[in-house]
Amino acid sequence: MTVRVRIAPSPTGPLHIGTARTALFNYLFAKNQKGVFILRIEDTDKKRSEKRFEIEIKEALAWLGISWDEEVIQSERIDIHKKYLQKLVKEKKIFWCPHTQEQLSLEREKQMQERQAPRHICEYRNGEKNEDQQGILRFKNDAAGELVFEDLIRGTVTSTPSLLGDFSVAKNFEEPLYNFVVTVDDADMRITHIIRGEDHIPNTPKQILIQNALGFERPQYAHLPLVLGEDRSKLSKRHGATAVTQYKKEGYFAPALVNFLALLGWHPKQTKGGSEEDIFSLEELIPLFSLSDIQKGGAVFDIKKLQWINGVYIRAMDKEKLAETLFPYLKQGWQNYAVVRPGWWQSIASLEQTRLVTFKDIIERVDYFFEDPVVRKEVLLEKGGSAEDTKAHLEAILKKIEPMQKGSFTGGSLHEKILPYAETHGKKSVLWPFRVALTGKSASAGLFEVAEIIGKEQTEKRLHHAIAVLS
Repeated sequence: MTVRVRIAPSPTGPLHIGTARTALFNYLFAKNQKGVFILRIEDTDKKRSEKRFEIEIKEALAWLGISWDEEVIQSERIDIHKKYLQKLVKEKKIFWCPHTQEQLSLEREKQMQERQAPRHICEYRNGEKNEDQQGILRFKNDAAGELVFEDLIRGTVTSTPSLLGDFSVAKNFEEPLYNFVVTVDDADMRITHIIRGEDHIPNTPKQILIQNALGFERPQYAHLPLVLGEDRSKLSKRHGATAVTQYKKEGYFAPALVNFLALLGWHPKQTKGGSEEDIFSLEELIPLFSLSDIQKGGAVFDIKKLQWINGVYIRAMDKEKLAETLFPYLKQGWQNYAVVRPGWWQSIASLEQTRLVTFKDIIERVDYFFEDPVVRKEVLLEKGGSAEDTKAHLEAILKKIEPMQKGSFTGGSLHEKILPYAETHGKKSVLWPFRVALTGKSASAGLFEVAEIIGKEQTEKRLHHAIAVLS
């Protein structure tokens, strides 16, 4: 038997991070089992589905490196859904229910007041009282006893299907509802394993009842733990970004995000060992992945863990690739300057590589390379010392720099010339204002390396400006 799995997002919004995790687990399982991974766009909700979201979902999956073997658009399968609806009507397994929403709401309120399970057992369930086919189509639920299914993650799951009542399956023959459409599509597409979030567990008994009515074979189920916020409630916008595209905009590296998502509720028994045992490429994840290693409890979305993983991936990047990846995050004017001096830009990217958590961090870290920094007197003097002494230190540095040739103006030579003076007069008193003069910041990449990249002319110019500020 060939394993066939699917991810079935609805194009009613961007790809949610939880759906991306589900897609990843389906993809890894399919590849591990040498099976087929299918993308099914569930767009039968005509009012809310939008083509732009379908495109965005596909682009987000592609960005993550999750490719699919087959693609299905659910709305193109309406004739298949209609055929099965008509079959069940003919067999009197589903029927037309004419009750209005107001009538159903009153019935539900009464049941709740009487402490009964809210459900609708329709008086029209045998069809003879509603031959005009008014209302919606409902499943004639005569199930008794318990319904049991085996979940590959949660074990035996038991429910009482009679509590569902006669549940709805379609608004009409042209508008089937979720549980019916999903059941038909999964069977027609020969899905062997349904791997989805545990919030779908309440839907499973309805889908099994429909399977039984149509004579479909039951697939295997695996319900994943939910992705939770740090307060252990279901991940939502109040916890931060939930769309995959937002993480791309914020400067996360796709392989790092995939690595992080894989560890949300799963961890291999067999790891590489060492301090970075949680770092796995997509290719490394495939042979390690097993449904048996998925935990039952909710998986907390730890943004600090994601940032750590992202930093590990950035530090491991090829320097040319890093410069290329960082480039789109620069301001437009900076981009033009970087294009003119590609080697210079690569030097900056390489200098900042070990300090970046996300690609977007580059914006606030490299402004002083592209434009003159704002140097404030209070920052120059932040570490103590008078304006006169600080000015004298900057003038001493300037005197050591002026005789240097441009070709020998390197981080190493600057270190040799300036560090002995700083050690004699106090490193903090000398190097702090030198850093502020060059960058306008209290923290930056290596001071001498920064001076080398901005060059001798700019270094002298900025020292003169800082001296003037102190004067």
